[in-house]
Amino acid sequence: MTQQRPAGFFADRTIGGLADALRAGEVTAVELARAALASIGELDGELNAFVTVDRDGALKAAEKADAELAEGVDRGPLHGIPVAVKDIIDVVGLPTTMGSAHFAANVSTSDAECVQRLRDGGAVLVGKTTTHEFAFGASGDSSHHGPSRNPHDPSRVTGGSSGGSGAAVAAGMVPLALGTDTGGSVRIPAAMCGVVGFKPAFNAIPTGGVFPLSQSLDHVGVLARTPQDCRTGYRVLAGLRNTVSREAGEAASIGWIDPGTLHPTDPDVTRTARAALDLDGLEVRDVELSDPAVLHKAFAGIQYSEAYAIHAERVAQNPQLFTPDVLERLEEAAKTAGWQHVRAVAARDRWRAEIDGLLTRVDLLALPTTCVVAPAIGQREIEIDGAAETVRGALVSLTKTWNVAGIPAVSVPAGTVGDLPVGVQLACRPGHEDLLLAVAARITDAAR
Repeated sequence: MTQQRPAGFFADRTIGGLADALRAGEVTAVELARAALASIGELDGELNAFVTVDRDGALKAAEKADAELAEGVDRGPLHGIPVAVKDIIDVVGLPTTMGSAHFAANVSTSDAECVQRLRDGGAVLVGKTTTHEFAFGASGDSSHHGPSRNPHDPSRVTGGSSGGSGAAVAAGMVPLALGTDTGGSVRIPAAMCGVVGFKPAFNAIPTGGVFPLSQSLDHVGVLARTPQDCRTGYRVLAGLRNTVSREAGEAASIGWIDPGTLHPTDPDVTRTARAALDLDGLEVRDVELSDPAVLHKAFAGIQYSEAYAIHAERVAQNPQLFTPDVLERLEEAAKTAGWQHVRAVAARDRWRAEIDGLLTRVDLLALPTTCVVAPAIGQREIEIDGAAETVRGALVSLTKTWNVAGIPAVSVPAGTVGDLPVGVQLACRPGHEDLLLAVAARITDAAR
């Protein structure tokens, strides 16, 4: 049974609104930092969104942000804004555990490049968020620190692997959180927690200082309440100028991909996601994939071979330190042969060519973010339309589409099924992010 969603200080506030209030003198960065810390203290005991809270560092950074604004130094739209960071991303002086007993005592000696860009932009880092161990899972409930819990129903998963970031934003503990996305790990928790998650184009945000899962597929992304806030965070992290979008999202052609061609999908989820696109000015047409199997071959062969290359020694020497879920997947990954990886890379190229061709016919592509709403914590199989499926397949099969393609994709709230959030994801060519996020904003506004 669903419960009333927790509502921290930032649950109904946007980054733009907070930035305006800061500059108008209506609030201070220290007050915002204290509000974030208080919300975490009140709500996180149940949700387990955070593994580390840096109270002293956050207040010190907030004091600096206030002093700079008083002196006329404005670092941009994130100046003085509290931000959370996924616990596979280095933050100097803080633990970076990757959600694993292997790194339980690891403390970062430097900032990841994306974190340095946050600091350069005046953001206030409040802590590190829970991750599925080594970011190798889509449910968010397999971690040395325990599962992150869904604010809409704490007995259910947040989705993963950036589950703590999704829960932190959904519960209003912070207005912005960093995540990573190798097969959907920003967009899955965004969909399951009812917030917005944006994965930019491959390499748009630097991954230096981010513990890898699969270097060919890894992306850094952002989670926030609105697409506009995701755009703000993305542009800071990507090193882009702070400009106002000229796109209103009033007109766009959208190609709808039947999710059933990629994985069995709950019909109610499909209907909810598709109905979210029924807005004036959006021309939606069905598009077909010529060979969906190409996607699955590409993703599995690339991710498994690269993930095992990173962890082979740990599996051989200290397998007992892994969570059972992740160890099982790594042992499966060990079976990936070299020739399978070669064929997977070729399959990726074919998939990218197909998606590129579809995007010459429409502005955006769309399908549900996940095949189901949030399952129960610990659940590993689920029934979809009368058939038994794995939870992991139901969570990652639609999102990995855009990791293999390497193009920008966003998940936005589309509605609910059984009182649990449903997400719809949109994807575009690199360079069309403003149109993508403007259309996403219209969908988000209509869904709320």
